[in-house]
Amino acid sequence: MLSKLPDSWQAAIGGESDKPYFQQLTAFVEAERAEHRIYPPREEVFAALEATPFDRVKVLILGQDPYHGAGQGHGLCFSVRPGVKIPPSLRNIFKELKDEFGYPVPDNGYLMPWAEQGVLLLNAVLTVREGEANSHKGKGWEKFTDAVIRALSDREDPAVFVLWGNYARKKLPLIDTAKHTVIEGAHPSPLSAKLFLGSHPFGRIDAAVKAQGHEPIDWRIPDLKQD
Repeated sequence: MLSKLPDSWQAAIGGESDKPYFQQLTAFVEAERAEHRIYPPREEVFAALEATPFDRVKVLILGQDPYHGAGQGHGLCFSVRPGVKIPPSLRNIFKELKDEFGYPVPDNGYLMPWAEQGVLLLNAVLTVREGEANSHKGKGWEKFTDAVIRALSDREDPAVFVLWGNYARKKLPLIDTAKHTVIEGAHPSPLSAKLFLGSHPFGRIDAAVKAQGHEPIDWRIPDLKQD
């Protein structure tokens, strides 16, 4: 079975887990786990929602589906655990932060410090088969994560929605743009890096967060290796 939804999200989207599509999705993911290696592990499927409670979300960054390389996906989009090689998209994010703010590129890709400050690192699809990108696309996760986006859009407290790439931009109709700020741009993957690099999205995110009355995000990721 999938792990339980975190308490802070239960009131906002808890009803989704009672719907037929979600029961079918759960059965599909469990059948996949019986046959294949699936990322993230069962207990980390809702890691993004656990790390960033509903009422503490300042920024939502939307990814597509988890990294599918060995040991990569752990439930936060664009993030990898300490000790796992930094993937190309995240390397480009770090390059952009260095260009924009002068922050050094860290020795790890563990983005939990962002999540703990209110950055919801949400993938549209929450599981994937090892080595097969988009292998769990169209199985029901999109309905669930659309409900997450809608719940945040319906929330009284405004947030900043970051939509990188065409896939993420398709979620724009779910967001009340009169209340929330949407920042669109190219995806940081190597395929669109020329458009992403130099776009300076993080300053714009912080300006919007401040305008909404919240503390801006400290985007620095600390090095984990000690000298």
